[in-house]
Amino acid sequence: MAKNQSLTDLGDTDLLERLSDAKEELFNLRFQLVTGQLDNHARVGQVKKDVARMLTELRAREIDAAAAAVGEEVAD
Repeated sequence: MAKNQSLTDLGDTDLLERLSDAKEELFNLRFQLVTGQLDNHARVGQVKKDVARMLTELRAREIDAAAAAVGEEVAD
């Protein structure tokens, strides 16, 4: 829950930057896994879940922004 809370506190640009970093780390981990150089196999799952959490937070923000836009159109 603390991870989720910290994601909600981030701005959009910071969240997108973290997402980019996590995707890059996931790519590197997968590459290490294929080449047999990965020591901690559980890290792949952790990073995948982190990416999913960030994508979920971004989607929730998109939905909130769309709902706010519809609310403004109705008020006009």
